[in-house]
Amino acid sequence: MTKLQDLFTECGQSPWLDVLSRDNIRGGELQAMIDRGIRGVTSNPSIFEKAISGSTLYDDDIATLKTQGSSVDDAYWDLVMTDIQAAADLFADLHKASGGSDGFVSVEIDPRLADETDAQVDAGKSMFARANRPNVMIKVPATAAGVPVIEELLAAGVNVNVTLIFGLPRYAEVLNAWKRGLERAAAQGLPAPHSVGSFFVSRVDTEVDMRLEAIGTPDALALRGKVAVAQAQAAYQQFLAFCHDAPRPLQRPLWASTSTKNPAYSDLLYVDTLIGRDTVNTLPEATIEAFADHGTVRRTVDGDVAEAQGILTAVENVGVDMDDVADVLERQGVKQFADAHEKLLAALTPKLKA
Repeated sequence: MTKLQDLFTECGQSPWLDVLSRDNIRGGELQAMIDRGIRGVTSNPSIFEKAISGSTLYDDDIATLKTQGSSVDDAYWDLVMTDIQAAADLFADLHKASGGSDGFVSVEIDPRLADETDAQVDAGKSMFARANRPNVMIKVPATAAGVPVIEELLAAGVNVNVTLIFGLPRYAEVLNAWKRGLERAAAQGLPAPHSVGSFFVSRVDTEVDMRLEAIGTPDALALRGKVAVAQAQAAYQQFLAFCHDAPRPLQRPLWASTSTKNPAYSDLLYVDTLIGRDTVNTLPEATIEAFADHGTVRRTVDGDVAEAQGILTAVENVGVDMDDVADVLERQGVKQFADAHEKLLAALTPKLKA
């Protein structure tokens, strides 16, 4: 047994990989990760921008799309969906063996639609149908416009990965939208769709630490590197409380952005502290190797609930507005994905028109 496998069998946490490319699909690296215990994979526009721009494996498809006169947008989605389907096929056996609860591959709705509810609903349904795989999840940003999309897609039987959750109030909205969506799907006699709520972690510390350092008091500085984990642990308590009378399958919390950005902190700060049942952690390859080398397989996500709440109270008391932190990070996250999407379209344009 590997540590990744132990995470699931002993602690009920599903480790997912947070990078996808044609290189790791065709080169066997993704299958090797599955064999080691990886139980899903996520993608986003930034990941695909790096994958497609940095590999020659897409060149033949691009040449074919050029001869077909494909638009840049159509070419992008053709390349992306080819990879999504191939990855989903690699996870198909795991998906079946898990009773449909794991083995998912996530693909994000065009980030330029983040503030358009109806357009996201249409796009999500179309993408799910096009993927034509039961283990594909459509990623929806947890913006104000995105929350209603969660309900509508789930009600239509679409698996949903809610992304870019940065704060507890928005997470409550996400949980309620998920519950309504599952209830509506059940009322229509549809099979229950699966969902995860991607709660971002390390980016919270990056933003909060900057504000704590600007405040500069001993009490403020003592909180550096502690707030993101405390908030994620509080989110897990929110999840547990919500799930007492919630439908099944549960919308599992997914810990995203779990690579450590500050070299002064442990490289497993956002992994070792967030292990718990009915959770997912998306891990970069370097973090997977670090966990295999010196990670600890032990339930930690609710080890000291009072301490986590105390940290959140303390950070507000020193003058950090966590609601504003969430708003800033949400805007940054949407912009980052939209910029990556535009960058890739710009790179594809000359290849399709040359």
